[in-house]
Amino acid sequence: MKVTIYGSGYVGLVTGACLAQVGNDVLCVDIDPRKIDMLNNDEIPIYEPGLEDIVRSNRLAGRLNFTLDVQKGVDHGLFQFIAVGTPPDEDGSADLQHVLAVAKSIGEHIDEHKVVINKSTVPVGTADKVRAQIEEVLASRSVDAEFDVVSNPEFLKEGAAIEDFMRPDRIVIGTDNHRATELLRTLYAPFNRSHDRLVEMDIRSAELTKYASNAMLATKISFMNELANLAEQLGADIENVRIGMGSDPRIGYHFIYPGAGYGGSCFPKDVQALERTADQIGYNAELLRSVEAVNYRQKQRLFQKIETHFKGDLAGKSFALWGLSFKPNTDDMREAPSRVLMEALWAAGAKVQAFDPEAMEETSRIYGERNDLKLCEDHDEALQGADALVVVTEWNLFRSPDMDKIKSALSEPTVFDGRNLYDPQTMNELGFEYYAIGRGK
Repeated sequence: MKVTIYGSGYVGLVTGACLAQVGNDVLCVDIDPRKIDMLNNDEIPIYEPGLEDIVRSNRLAGRLNFTLDVQKGVDHGLFQFIAVGTPPDEDGSADLQHVLAVAKSIGEHIDEHKVVINKSTVPVGTADKVRAQIEEVLASRSVDAEFDVVSNPEFLKEGAAIEDFMRPDRIVIGTDNHRATELLRTLYAPFNRSHDRLVEMDIRSAELTKYASNAMLATKISFMNELANLAEQLGADIENVRIGMGSDPRIGYHFIYPGAGYGGSCFPKDVQALERTADQIGYNAELLRSVEAVNYRQKQRLFQKIETHFKGDLAGKSFALWGLSFKPNTDDMREAPSRVLMEALWAAGAKVQAFDPEAMEETSRIYGERNDLKLCEDHDEALQGADALVVVTEWNLFRSPDMDKIKSALSEPTVFDGRNLYDPQTMNELGFEYYAIGRGK
């Protein structure tokens, strides 16, 4: 089947590559010449495990192509996926200018039946705006072209996006007619063989499902972080509490790990956008505001622990940071806890020696050359002469390090563990001053 995808960022590129992988003829359209040049030269602008191989093999096979030509994109595919960014506006609401710009472009070139699919994360009612935009342009052209608008939100986890797309736990389709539903069912058939994962619903419910899912996961994280802070004050160990809670099948173990706060391109943006949607209809979304407030506060916790340990005297001190991306298996630093920590340390006069397996280039792009930031070749180099180690991201590389090497490399045997990777008793027995989240100090 012929598929056009507008936007070659994270969602668009993964979607295009995976649809091509099962035999579809996919054309990705983007307005960024640099990105299109990179992709046409087999260079991947983002890090996602397995993505580079799929893109290259399908480009070589002729099933995946990239272009700047919007008309070529409209002409190409029966399926027209909108997968462009919806960044937060000044008030936190989702900015739909890129989505509506694509809708306008489709309207300018469409001359036969197309299925327009919102893959971007968008507020409830966006499909109506996309439909109205296309209809307005068609009317100005005096063209009567048939089209359907569908909501098909993505549920891709950064670091596991290929697996999530190829073996989805659900495929949500929001439509207002049977024909569009059956066309999408055909497109997704290769991903839907062992049992029916297709969840059909009305368009507005599909749009809300995406926001509701991310808000629920963000709520679980903030709730556990709230409990972790409470556990510290009560002398309880949040890890024991987590295991006790998770053993209840009604709760489960997913997303109940306390830490340094959530980040990335989805949870912060989507919680805020859902809050603003509530505001627009006059509903007081108290829980959503609390989720966001707890997360903001949690991102300060590591710095507060550091500042307390060093009695407020951080000027001239150096800190080894392990982990810069907001989570493992990605180079994404959007809303990352590491950024909040580094900026607080710099404001206090401290220096940072940092390492991340994938996010070094992104860190350099964000912060440039700084006298108070050293980007190290490996995690051992980051330790050398530092006054303390701070673990910010739970990469596998950091889970079982050589503790003797850490102790000898640091000027003081002090570790701040923002992801609860190590056992407090073991660390204390090895002679470390050890600070975790919700586990004592």
